[in-house]
Amino acid sequence: MNQYVSRLGSSRVAPRLRFPAAFPGGHRKPRRIAMLSVHTSPLHQPGTGDAGGMNVYIVELARRLAAINIEVEIFTRSTTGGLPPVVELAPGVLVRHVDAGPYEGLAKEELPAQLCAFTHGVMQAWAGQRPGYYDLVHSHYWLSGHVGWLAAQRWGVPLVHAMHTMAKVKNAALAAGDTPEPAARVIGETQIVDAANRLIANTAEEADELVRFYEADPGSVAVVHPGVNLDRFSPADGRAAARARLGLPKDALIPLFAGRIQPLKAPDVLLRAVAVLLDRDPTLRSRMVVPVVGGPSGSGLAKPEGLQKLAARLGIADVVRFQPPVGQEQLADWFRAASVLVMPSHSESFGLVAIEAQAAGTPVVAAAVGGLPVAVRDGVSGFLIPGHDPQAYAQALARFADAPELVARMGAAAAAHAQGFGWDTAASATADVYTAAMHEHRRCVRSLHG
Repeated sequence: MNQYVSRLGSSRVAPRLRFPAAFPGGHRKPRRIAMLSVHTSPLHQPGTGDAGGMNVYIVELARRLAAINIEVEIFTRSTTGGLPPVVELAPGVLVRHVDAGPYEGLAKEELPAQLCAFTHGVMQAWAGQRPGYYDLVHSHYWLSGHVGWLAAQRWGVPLVHAMHTMAKVKNAALAAGDTPEPAARVIGETQIVDAANRLIANTAEEADELVRFYEADPGSVAVVHPGVNLDRFSPADGRAAARARLGLPKDALIPLFAGRIQPLKAPDVLLRAVAVLLDRDPTLRSRMVVPVVGGPSGSGLAKPEGLQKLAARLGIADVVRFQPPVGQEQLADWFRAASVLVMPSHSESFGLVAIEAQAAGTPVVAAAVGGLPVAVRDGVSGFLIPGHDPQAYAQALARFADAPELVARMGAAAAAHAQGFGWDTAASATADVYTAAMHEHRRCVRSLHG
């Protein structure tokens, strides 16, 4: 597994490739890294605005890296006035707030115009440190990648980049009525792929997409599965206790949606599936609750009440319960309380929510897209659905309605499956990527200088 993969020939086109989980170690690992998250702060609550799985990823990864003696400083844009310039997130992890553009009312699509200001803020922070203060830059999402590209060159250190999502992949699986990602993002991502010393992909599928859509060199791509906080997301005291805490009926069928409310995540598919299910079996209405936990985001902000109106039009408003985004501890309770998590996404680089729900002992019904076939063991810890036909999702939900014991059986298998996705493993593999990037970077510098 820990072997470099061979480079492609001149055509840069290849069949499905095998990528290493990480890269071999054996060289000095970094002491301190600059981590960049321009458009969303690790201090923001997931499920609000543009905060989601990437926020959880950055926080958990940074904590675990610090635990293995790699200090992390996270640069993010200030979105509120009066924020302290530096906040300690955890021992060995600092969050640095950078002023770049107005604090509020700036959409993600408007952020490219502020990258110059953000880069200036990053450079100012670096200028106050001794030479060689940062060993490496790790950027997240394409906006951060452009700042990371310049910073890494200026500091003479390697750039490691994680896409998280990709414009070409999203546009290839666009939800009906959703807005395509702009050409400027496609160009920007292509430049970052060329500039980065290493690219981290969540799954082999994402690694393939980097090669197929962006002509990435497979020798520079590492597959590192994200982790899950197995202490926070666990079956704990069980489904009944979680339902009691949340005021949910003890014996109800509870299909849950948790995440940002936008066309990409397709929460409408769950509502349409519930309408189909109730049409087939009206007796289910008295013992079904459908929580939708999250807030509008992205193109979903254009119609923030769209999902509520859809529930009313479908005649299921009485069973749907809309909940604002919640903190991680309470989110774990929602996962425990649910009969099944439903993720009908049109695109997911990994689907961290699916692993979190499974770790809490809840099976998942998900679209067979992106990283979800890795996150969910089809037929064991849940069901994967090809496409987004509400009829197919209704059919999957009917299996849990017809055989309630399936919830417990698949839930136990789901919890066992999630045990393989701890953050300690992800942090160790990421550190290996850093180490390899640093070693190769030093070798290239030495060869350039004879």
